[in-house]
Amino acid sequence: MKMEYSEGDELIESGVDWIGQVPSHWDTVKVRFVARLESGHTPSRSVDEYWENCDIPWVTTSDIKKFRGGQKLYLENTVNEISELGLENSGARLLPKGTVFLSRTASVGFAGIMGQDMATSQDFANWVCGDDVLPEYLVYVFRSMDQEFSRLMQGSTHQTIYMPDIRSLEMPLPPVPEQERIVSYLKEHLSTIDSILNDKMGLVERLDQKRHAEITTAITEGIRPDAKTVNTNNDWFSEVPEHWDIMRLKRLRKRHIPIVYGIVQPGPDQDEGIPYIKGGQCEPEKLDPELLSKTTPEIAEKYERSRLNEGELVYEIRGSVGRVVEVPPELDGANLTQDTARISPREGINTKWLLYALRSQPFFQQMEVNRRGATVEGVNLFDLRRGLLPVPPEDEQVEIASYLSEVDENISKVKRAVEQSIDLLKEEQQSLTKAVVTGDINVEKVQSSDKPRNNLA
Repeated sequence: MKMEYSEGDELIESGVDWIGQVPSHWDTVKVRFVARLESGHTPSRSVDEYWENCDIPWVTTSDIKKFRGGQKLYLENTVNEISELGLENSGARLLPKGTVFLSRTASVGFAGIMGQDMATSQDFANWVCGDDVLPEYLVYVFRSMDQEFSRLMQGSTHQTIYMPDIRSLEMPLPPVPEQERIVSYLKEHLSTIDSILNDKMGLVERLDQKRHAEITTAITEGIRPDAKTVNTNNDWFSEVPEHWDIMRLKRLRKRHIPIVYGIVQPGPDQDEGIPYIKGGQCEPEKLDPELLSKTTPEIAEKYERSRLNEGELVYEIRGSVGRVVEVPPELDGANLTQDTARISPREGINTKWLLYALRSQPFFQQMEVNRRGATVEGVNLFDLRRGLLPVPPEDEQVEIASYLSEVDENISKVKRAVEQSIDLLKEEQQSLTKAVVTGDINVEKVQSSDKPRNNLA
């Protein structure tokens, strides 16, 4: 619902592309003119004393997931903390409660308000609001700036908005009483959308849980109801059909094709070259050769041992451990990075059955137990090769793979529909927020028109 402003207070051009028109009594200013800009910092990791007796809340990218849904405004507690000594010996500063933080690297554009005094890492730009701007209003402004942030982001690997561009950010600025009405209006109206979003995201989570449960049951128990089971005396599989074997993954691969990771240093991305699969890409929709990074034929030739063939499996061993995908025909001859491992199923092992077996909960739990690494967690090839699986005869593998493919597709179909509706709700959320903070919707008139009228004769 768009409500016009009264005559004499019409909309005028702001002179800022992302803002467009604003009411004539509003200002358009650089954010740093109404809020003090502060950057964050990380104390030196090489000085152990800086990381002892940590009790100062420290905002890092680990906290961003709390704000991905767009519902949360305030950050009360942080995942990480730093020490007083670390704070004193770094560029970080303790910022007051009410400071607005904005992520400017990796997950760019997520904003929130500090619920207590906090410091932040260098991944954030922070604003201590002055008398002319409310922290809540500023957060809603930042949440309206997705297109502007996309324009300013730089970097091929990790997208970043650099501080000179942060200092240049501009915002619409209504009078404070009007900011208060805008914040109140958005809190009320966005809460309705938030409630629906929460329900739908909960449904997505339940669909994923159902998928995992179906996979685990079929992989560990089979789909033949009359099968006799036997106790395995195994930590991961209590009972399996008695005609199945328990085997290590290394025994399920082709004899002369070992389980290996790939290129350690693929070099700069090439316009033309050999595509490779890296961490975070073991999903079918991400395996478009046009979207994958490419290395030179010379570098790829040095890693002929990890060259991919159609129908092999790629398993993520670092980062998002446990994702696994089948190599499509268009990636025959491609390669890997050290974050992924190639598994080539031997004769008698159905590829799709093995794919689902590697996605099963017991196998994932085995890899979880063996995760290691301080910076990027992962499992090593020794532990991956020794992972245990219950292995049915080949004809039963085919039955299980066929059953799970059907289950997988049915769940994916429902999930896609729900995710599409979530995207539409988020677009509505974004559109409403931008229309209100730029004055395209006159909140005062909207609220007045919503009030019941006294129709006494």
